[in-house]
Amino acid sequence: MSLYTTEVRRLGKRRFVRYLTLAGLLVLVAVAVGMFFTNQKIGPEQLAAAERAAEQQYQQNVSYSQQERAECERVKAAGEKSDGRFPEDCSVIQPPPREAFEARWFLPATFDFREQFGQTVITFTAVLALVAFVGGASFIGAEWSSGGMMNLLLWRPQRVRVLLTKLAALLSVLFGVTVVAGVAWTAAFWATGTFRGTTGKMTSGAWQSFGLTGLRGLVLILVAGALGFGLASLGRHTALALGGVLGIMVVGQFGLGVVLGLAQVKFVEAWLLPTYLLAWMQKKITLENWRACQATYTGECQPATLDITWQNSSVLLSVALVLVLGSAIWVMRRRDIT
Repeated sequence: MSLYTTEVRRLGKRRFVRYLTLAGLLVLVAVAVGMFFTNQKIGPEQLAAAERAAEQQYQQNVSYSQQERAECERVKAAGEKSDGRFPEDCSVIQPPPREAFEARWFLPATFDFREQFGQTVITFTAVLALVAFVGGASFIGAEWSSGGMMNLLLWRPQRVRVLLTKLAALLSVLFGVTVVAGVAWTAAFWATGTFRGTTGKMTSGAWQSFGLTGLRGLVLILVAGALGFGLASLGRHTALALGGVLGIMVVGQFGLGVVLGLAQVKFVEAWLLPTYLLAWMQKKITLENWRACQATYTGECQPATLDITWQNSSVLLSVALVLVLGSAIWVMRRRDIT
């Protein structure tokens, strides 16, 4: 049996990895089921109910305006002080026009597949990326802490080859799980759009856009798995990868954000990792700095902007991947196995 096949089977038999994957998939199932039951298909009955709700809201505002106007006239006639509650002319107290109360405000939530499915792909990617990172760290970390890695290297002394074969087994399993889960995720939300919303206006361009978003999500999941694997291999323990990420998120993200905010640094979000991860999935994020007012020819104040694109994110992810995996391979070649 080949080393690769053995490592795939070894990964599949790890109970922590199986339970972790199951937990992640159950979270995705809960999200999909929740979206199905919290949305409704809009029909004549829902439209009529929304019209009635809009009319009721309008009548309530009319009644309130009349009461306020009557109170204003009473206060003016009695010569009492209103303390700025009422205007000088009570006749200006009028209810908003009827057209200001739109029926669409009172419609129940409905799932528009074309408009909303892209955001669900981000949720899908976030859950599986977390599973990939922790699972990848646990896979190699458990091998080191249990002594399994040392035993394997007695029979296969090609250290780098063994490490990269384990990484290939991890990435191939992640690829398979992500593709299968992604197909099921798309089918689930297509059913939600069909029975609890709409799937109209879907074109080949829309499907292509969703496909590219899914592809970027797949890459991010594989990168997360590889980073978890590399960090745990460096420290020869799962805790190093998990502790390192916890430190980065708590100290490097929240702490850095607070410090940069107090220092009034422009575009604080440009220094935070989640911004680049979101830009990778959405292709571009535009940050705004309202402290820098740019007056237009109409005199309107427009904030200064900064675009973070998926190309910027790809550079960051590539550098992190090369540094982590490169360090893990270098350390693997130089360290004695004891």
